[in-house]
Amino acid sequence: MTDPISDMLTRIRNASQALLADVEVSHSRMKESIANILKKEGYISDCTVASKPVKKLKLKLKFQGRKGVIVGMKRVSKPGLRRYVRAVEIPRVLGGMGTAIVSTPRGVMTGVEARKQNLGGELICYVW
Repeated sequence: MTDPISDMLTRIRNASQALLADVEVSHSRMKESIANILKKEGYISDCTVASKPVKKLKLKLKFQGRKGVIVGMKRVSKPGLRRYVRAVEIPRVLGGMGTAIVSTPRGVMTGVEARKQNLGGELICYVW
């Protein structure tokens, strides 16, 4: 697999559209921090790490009626073309209604947090 983060985003997007309650993805610290941001921003309801027999992330998705809370997810910085931004260049997703996830020197955080701390970094994805 060349892009595990993109695989995670695709699994979440597909499960949300198929109205599945939960999703399992392989574990990494980057994926765990992205999942924690999704939980903090209210896109998913829970994120747990299952360690037997292999470490996996179990994500519980949120729904509003027959629609998923996550409408869309887009991977921005890809292995073939990395996208780095300064703090002032971090975009506002859907005029502030969505979330940009940025990997900074101080860890993975939302675009709003990175802008407040005046940190730039790799623009990982957009969620709305």
